Amino acid sequence: MIAGLDPDQIAAARARLPAMRPVDGPWLRIDAAYGAQLAEKARLLADRRDAVLARLAGSAAAEQEALTEVLTGLRDMPGFHRTGAAMRCPDGRVVPLDGDPLATIGALVQEDVCLLVKRGAEHVLIAALLCFPASWTLAEKLGRPLGAIHGPVASYDDGIARRVQRLFDGVQPGRPLWRANLLRYDDPALFQPRTEADPRPVGGAQAPWWRSERQTVVRLPGSGAVLFAIHTSVVPIG
Repeated sequence: MIAGLDPDQIAAARARLPAMRPVDGPWLRIDAAYGAQLAEKARLLADRRDAVLARLAGSAAAEQEALTEVLTGLRDMPGFHRTGAAMRCPDGRVVPLDGDPLATIGALVQEDVCLLVKRGAEHVLIAALLCFPASWTLAEKLGRPLGAIHGPVASYDDGIARRVQRLFDGVQPGRPLWRANLLRYDDPALFQPRTEADPRPVGGAQAPWWRSERQTVVRLPGSGAVLFAIHTSVVPIG
């Protein structure tokens, strides 16, 4: 096990792309970093809202359904208690549930959320709350299809692109899928946006941090959109 990371997540990160597998248990994850990560999300939504929350016209139905899916997922999670139109969270905050759906999700869970819908041959990013970007920029990706979003990723070749698109086409309501990655980083900051023209230097052998994303794909049955959830962990190496 690597410094607090789930062994299953490490194994998933080392599997051959796209390496999706069925979710066993809750698709949302609450860990020891909950309070700190939710505080950072609140700061970013207050200070950098335009950088972390974006949407295209016509995304409202999918956003509301995504919030409903998150609330359903939190029903049996310890530390959450819903009272009417508000939710008490494990860190003691009380979050109103009648505001902006994406911002509300961001106030409830550690996961960032991206919403994608099928347009033509590919799924397109139509809305997202992305407080913890791992070296990409939401404004640059909004409105783009999966292939173009992953264009700068050297390992994301045509074969992987086709397999990922088939996974997005095939994921069923109530049967979410997940994968993980594991990268060395020199900087432990959660908010690390970068443009395609200014990519992140690859973390070398001496980079002191592991950054891992648990990425979950959930089909929203009403709108047909795909919710792509990203749970980020940053831990020191050894």
